[in-house]
Amino acid sequence: MAIRMKTTVKLRAEADCPTHSLANISIRDLQFPIDEPTDRGGTNLGPTPTDTALAALAGCTNVIGHKCAKTLGVDIGRLNIDLVCDFDRRGVTLAEEIAVPFVSIEQRVAYSGNATAEEIEQLAAEVEKFCPLSKLFTGSGTAITTTWTKH
Repeated sequence: MAIRMKTTVKLRAEADCPTHSLANISIRDLQFPIDEPTDRGGTNLGPTPTDTALAALAGCTNVIGHKCAKTLGVDIGRLNIDLVCDFDRRGVTLAEEIAVPFVSIEQRVAYSGNATAEEIEQLAAEVEKFCPLSKLFTGSGTAITTTWTKH
């Protein structure tokens, strides 16, 4: 008898916030800070919340990229992911409500494997289809442009 995986699970995070800018995050058995830089009144002990969201997209692209590559039988090797985001700060400065604060993200993914251009095109489409962080951003109105190149 095959074991069926759950289709929905609960994700949990806890935050202990000793100051206005520092949140000590606990997820599973991991702890890490999210903080503001000193020039914004923080202690710079970790990335900002918005930096963390952007980093999550890079991490998700890596994980889903490798899962899709395995399913497709494609060799992508090691990935280097570079993200540049146009971020509308008017919301975080309380100047006005912004519907789409992450206006656009340019994601450049460099792979070291031997995948062909056609395989990478197929892989990129699969990653776009399955990456939950990409879907979160695009669903909120962020324009994501992703380019895959050999490095």
